[in-house]
Amino acid sequence: MTKANTVVEHELDVDLVLSPEHSVAVPARLTYRTSDPYAVHIAFHIHSANPVHWTFARELLVEGVFRPCGHGDVRIWPTRVEGQGLICLALTSPDGDALLQAALDDVYGWLERTLRVAPPGTESAGLGIDDGLAALLAPTPADELWLRDPWPSDGTDCHDAGE
Repeated sequence: MTKANTVVEHELDVDLVLSPEHSVAVPARLTYRTSDPYAVHIAFHIHSANPVHWTFARELLVEGVFRPCGHGDVRIWPTRVEGQGLICLALTSPDGDALLQAALDDVYGWLERTLRVAPPGTESAGLGIDDGLAALLAPTPADELWLRDPWPSDGTDCHDAGE
């Protein structure tokens, strides 16, 4: 079972790929929270007042360190450049597209820490869904009123008042 409100963060530099020959280092922070156990968050600090935030499925990143995956707004795949393992992250939004690369070892090490905190298949345990449903569905004193027959039979015949 996961611990409530556990946060796993990692600061790293990612490369924003501008062309095959040119990229720019961008400071980033990977964040995983057991209070949001199915998601990973990444904030890119691009020398502005507010970082750019992206959130996507942790499962997508887990698969993306091994093989190409995703479609649409987030696509992830591993690759090697000059002998170094990299993970590529292609992001698409109405504001534009970005291709980012990060050291595979950095991302994999952080991801492994998140998997120790909340192993796959155990994520919902930290959400308290079962406890919440049990509390929601538990009988209350008011339920007794609704379950009781509002017109108990006393054995007499019932006639309309107008007869």
